Amino acid sequence: MKKHWVTITWLCCMLGTLSVKGQVSDSMIYNPSFESHTRCPERVDALGVMNEVEGWWQPTRGSSDYFHTCGGRECLVPRNKMGTQTPHSGEAYCGIYCSQENYREYLQTELREPLAAGGHYRVSFWVSLAEKSPHAVATISALFTRERIEDTSWNLLMNREVTSINGDAAQSIRTLFEPQVTNSEERLLDNTTGWEEVSGEFIAQGGERFLTLGNFLPFNRSHVVDLEKPSAILPGAYYYIDDVSLVRLDSVAPQPPLPEPAPVAGDIVRIDGIYFATGESEILQQSYRELVLLCNLLKKHPTMHIELRGHTDSQGTADYNQRLSEQRAKAVADHLVSHGIERKRITWTGFGESLPVSSNDSEEGRQKNRRVEYRIISL
Repeated sequence: MKKHWVTITWLCCMLGTLSVKGQVSDSMIYNPSFESHTRCPERVDALGVMNEVEGWWQPTRGSSDYFHTCGGRECLVPRNKMGTQTPHSGEAYCGIYCSQENYREYLQTELREPLAAGGHYRVSFWVSLAEKSPHAVATISALFTRERIEDTSWNLLMNREVTSINGDAAQSIRTLFEPQVTNSEERLLDNTTGWEEVSGEFIAQGGERFLTLGNFLPFNRSHVVDLEKPSAILPGAYYYIDDVSLVRLDSVAPQPPLPEPAPVAGDIVRIDGIYFATGESEILQQSYRELVLLCNLLKKHPTMHIELRGHTDSQGTADYNQRLSEQRAKAVADHLVSHGIERKRITWTGFGESLPVSSNDSEEGRQKNRRVEYRIISL
């Protein structure tokens, strides 16, 4: 099976600058003002999953929220469950809790391209404290990492390092993350009527592909201030987030485009980075970048026809896995159609657990077996 060469031709296939009305245009951040969405948000749910806004997701069980002018009563803009605020631009923003010791929320996205080693960058985003918050904090940060952060807790997000002793025993050590940019402890973010910019410059180590926003410091180091607001009903400092920007400041010598391998009829290509909720066919927003690349490939080759092929691991019954693999392949097809690809160019099928590429005896192997591929039928 061939490696997903769509990702190799990243610079050739990437989208142009976003141009949604009222949205910040930025070449390194997908959907920087949260305008693009798959559906309108309906409610704020403490145990929910934010999956309406394209290109952004929650990296922990802390349920980040999405607000839009088309939303339900709890998620409406400008008046919603958390307070009243107009967007910094456009018609939407997101929201996260940033102060509690035993509960935090974060926002995460994948960059259009990895950061260059030694590159000088500036990141910025705008925050507004929800007026129903009893507290305000200072230390909201931007963290860039090489790997996607996936954590099953809803507490303070910490770095997990697994160490081994003589190759036999493994120990998990949790340490504080060190964000590249953090708002100053002396600058309390307490504006409830307008927006405040959090920004800073940094030098990249190289290879950072993911951006996570939130508070990465414990409660006692976050400069939490009690606002003494008897009318406040929220359990902590809740911030609306809007207009995320990342730009490179130093000059970059133009690089010649990488040669694009020509697609070949009959090739079967694995689509790395397609994520689904456990046991479900709904595509998670973590898959956004790969779906953009596949959509761009099909637009670049307007006569190409493909067959999407879904696979599962061996967990569950064979009949269940067969149905699930078909549903997941169809979900990818539906996404492509909703983004302008003619349905007649796409077919789909499922193979269940019948074609593993790795052993199902380990979680690593099962993860490799849970995949979506496409076969090029014709060009």
